[in-house]
Amino acid sequence: MSLTLHFLRHGQTPASKEDMFCGSGLDPELTEDGARMAQAFADAYCALPWRAVYASPLRRTVATARPLCEACGLELDLRDGLKEIGYGAWEGKTKDEVERDFHDDYIKWQADPAWHAPTGGEGAVVIARRALQTVEEITSRFDDGNVLVVSHKATIRIMLCALLGIDVGRFRYRLLCPVGSVSVVEMTHHGPLLRALAERSHLDARLRSLPGT
Repeated sequence: MSLTLHFLRHGQTPASKEDMFCGSGLDPELTEDGARMAQAFADAYCALPWRAVYASPLRRTVATARPLCEACGLELDLRDGLKEIGYGAWEGKTKDEVERDFHDDYIKWQADPAWHAPTGGEGAVVIARRALQTVEEITSRFDDGNVLVVSHKATIRIMLCALLGIDVGRFRYRLLCPVGSVSVVEMTHHGPLLRALAERSHLDARLRSLPGT
């Protein structure tokens, strides 16, 4: 048996619902539907034999991880490296507002977010470095079983790109990560193997149709 990592994005928040830039600089709670997404994941996945649960310390990720931890009697390990990308001056703004107010930086970021960070924020290479430290901690601690990693849209996509050998500068254009989705990577002898991407079958049809993807 090998180690399997489950990367779960937090449930819906007011910011994701409105499609605003919401990184490590903002800390919104889950919406009621976001909390339902978290509970739905716990209901569907509590039967798996979990070894550990790691999460970003932001409120939206902690609230998403809590139902499974409570159902399975697991402690929650918080890691700053799993926080969302820092969007700097773009925090709380819509894409249209950022394009208007920070046009040149926005165009550079769209072209290559690996090395061109949001104004006052973090580039994808920085996120990959800090987030993969937690992945390395997990893989050094566990040889097998299931480990849940609860994080954020950009951070999960960047981790997946880094693990799968995809240029992290393409994270916005290669992988989906809607709210409440889980992506599964098995750590095999031949390297990381993607078992599932942005899986949302644990959510009912209404939750899957909500804005905030």
